[in-house]
Amino acid sequence: MTIQKTFNYQKEIEQIKTQFNFDFVALALVQSTNQLFELKWTYATGNHSNRFRRIVLRTGKGVAGNVLKTGKPMLVEDMAPSLMKNDLHNYLLIVGEGLKSVGAIPLYKSNRVHGILLVACREGRKLTATQFTQLKQAIGPEFGPFYNKEMFRL
Repeated sequence: MTIQKTFNYQKEIEQIKTQFNFDFVALALVQSTNQLFELKWTYATGNHSNRFRRIVLRTGKGVAGNVLKTGKPMLVEDMAPSLMKNDLHNYLLIVGEGLKSVGAIPLYKSNRVHGILLVACREGRKLTATQFTQLKQAIGPEFGPFYNKEMFRL
């Protein structure tokens, strides 16, 4: 008999926000709908509204979409140069929440990206490479049923 331990994602992202003093932390998880798979923002803390729940991530579009496509963590210390007026639809979460500095980590299950952990800062401070590395180390190899080990392809 196997006892399955439940994982409280909301509690975990709130702890991450507090521990690292981030302004915003969100978790997108793969959702199965009508034999299709969508990656949607499911949990968030530090959010200004619940509009993020309606965003469906597209592979290769925006920060989270690039993490989904490449399977590699991504850090953007200053979002301003990335936000072009004709490209804002690819950054709905970032624009809607007023995020200025963002880091995203892919979460794997069965060798596929099944989630994305996004952390961000708003005005006044930036997420640095050192903080992002400390976050990845603090999460460790597992985040609930997921692992954040970067996949290598030959």
